[in-house]
Amino acid sequence: MDIFVHESSFVDDGAQIGAGTKIWHFSHVMSNANIGERCNIGQNVFVASDVTIGNNVKIQNNVSLYTGVIVEDDVFLGPSVVLTNVVNPRSHVSRKGEYKTTLIKQGASVGANATIVCGVVLGRYCFIGAGTVVTRSVPDFGLVYGNPGRLQGWICQCGVQLEFETHNGHEQAGCAACNERYLKKGEVVESIGKVAK
Repeated sequence: MDIFVHESSFVDDGAQIGAGTKIWHFSHVMSNANIGERCNIGQNVFVASDVTIGNNVKIQNNVSLYTGVIVEDDVFLGPSVVLTNVVNPRSHVSRKGEYKTTLIKQGASVGANATIVCGVVLGRYCFIGAGTVVTRSVPDFGLVYGNPGRLQGWICQCGVQLEFETHNGHEQAGCAACNERYLKKGEVVESIGKVAK
């Protein structure tokens, strides 16, 4: 499968782009950026040098990914999501040696206009609501929204909110949509397989 780059976009020499990836209007991918296979990069997206993007990632319009951002497979970044890479920026102070790493793990979804302050980890299959300001790391399967973002619940890898109940001393939930089961211990949630039919 070939890549598609719209004629209005720029891909600098040295950028790596995987098979089946599409880059739409007015986007810019800098050298040493690494974009995986089957990604969809929307309009007016900026990908800085040394950014890593996994496979099957969907990045909607007007998103900028700066040096220090790592995006794993199957991530969704909604329109106008903001990602930063310096904690205390000043125009007159160079902080290029102080970039923070922001890691967005497999399957995470980030809603439109959310702001992710640098240096955090967004856990596997977490869900960040639209307009949320994320100032701290989010656990796997965490549902976070608000300003600042707070953990409001838990969400299945298919995107349906989970309701935990205590059975035999364990907090468990089953997804009504896909039958995936989960076990919760404090703020750690893990998948334990499908519900037997």
